[in-house]
Amino acid sequence: MDMADRPDAADRPARAGGAAGTLTVTGRSPSVNGVNHRWSPSVPIAVETTELRAGPTVRVAETIRAVSADLGPSWAATAAAVDRAATTFLDTVSDRLPGLLAERDHVVVFATLGRLAGGVDDPAGRAAALAVLARAHRGVGLLPQHADVLGDALLAAVARENRARWTATLAAGWERGLRRAVTAVRRAAARVGDGPAWWRAEVVAHDRAAAGVAVLTVRPRRPLPYRPGQAVPVCDPRRPGAWRWYSPANAPRPDGTVELHVRAVAAGLVSGTLVDGVRPGGPLLLGPPCGISLLLDPSPWHDLLLVAGGTGLAPLRALVEQLAAAPDGRRVTLVAGARTPADLYDRATLAELEAAHEWLTVVPAYSHDPAAGPAERGDALTVALRHYAGDQEVHLCGPPQMVAGARLRLLAAGVPADRIHLPDAFDR
Repeated sequence: MDMADRPDAADRPARAGGAAGTLTVTGRSPSVNGVNHRWSPSVPIAVETTELRAGPTVRVAETIRAVSADLGPSWAATAAAVDRAATTFLDTVSDRLPGLLAERDHVVVFATLGRLAGGVDDPAGRAAALAVLARAHRGVGLLPQHADVLGDALLAAVARENRARWTATLAAGWERGLRRAVTAVRRAAARVGDGPAWWRAEVVAHDRAAAGVAVLTVRPRRPLPYRPGQAVPVCDPRRPGAWRWYSPANAPRPDGTVELHVRAVAAGLVSGTLVDGVRPGGPLLLGPPCGISLLLDPSPWHDLLLVAGGTGLAPLRALVEQLAAAPDGRRVTLVAGARTPADLYDRATLAELEAAHEWLTVVPAYSHDPAAGPAERGDALTVALRHYAGDQEVHLCGPPQMVAGARLRLLAAGVPADRIHLPDAFDR
């Protein structure tokens, strides 16, 4: 069954025959180097839970901890031959449950489940993968016996790519990782809404807006049903299974395009590719929109103070565009923080918005520019507090170190707790 946004793919036919080499798959127990893998997703296991808010009324839970065994090297070896490994995975599934997975989906499902089970991502990456797999679980209508098959198939694929290092200890580590992943996905699937697990999209524009920052415009093949302020998991198909959160920087458009702001981070598997390796015409995958914390209160009783640090500008600019499409009388002050004027990558768009709407005031904040005037000197929150009038709703988004201490600083400045809106904690 196709888990993406287009239902026109044919399912992979079942294949007969076992894998080559020392790997055998018999019944439900793949074996390599004499090590049998018998696991059951029903075995009780501790799962670390983290609230992951998936919409205005729906909450998804569960991220998983890294397993005790070091699975990173064995997953790296598998990922280096991901197409071959994913074919082993699909063949094993199709032999036992023909038609369960569509051929177009198998690489994404295999790589996402493998990274989740292997514990190779940070908490935010695991939460993004979990959001995608939970939707896939619902879309396919997986039953407990299906989880058995998928787990055995993934073990078979990983074992085949790690013949030289495969041991009973490593097999047991993967079995524990799979149980945790399957438990987390099943619980999350019970809490998410129905819909595609991902949307296929095309990059239509890629602009290097500043050093280490790119602005991507992507067009999903079908409309992405997000709300301004939400975030979506994003995956480059050349790095299958690696999902990262990005917030659309625009309100929904008639042409369906979505603008993403990406800063390359050190050793960032996804961000580095999106900034340096993506070109117009290339494909991307967009996961289900999640998040409720930054959404606008529909009651226009209070003006807004929006505080952005770096590419945290994206969801806040989307809120401005939402109000521009349907003004409701609220006045908006948007403080856009950067190190220097050269780092304020979206200045032209912000200037256009400010010129077009008398209710909008844009204030730059420069943390490392000695030439900045007194009103613009300081980090974004420091500058923003100079503009707090005592009755605004405050929405803040930025890098983790900015968000971490923001609530206490805002409370100390007299902002009521119920008027403080920070990003959803996808990384905790």
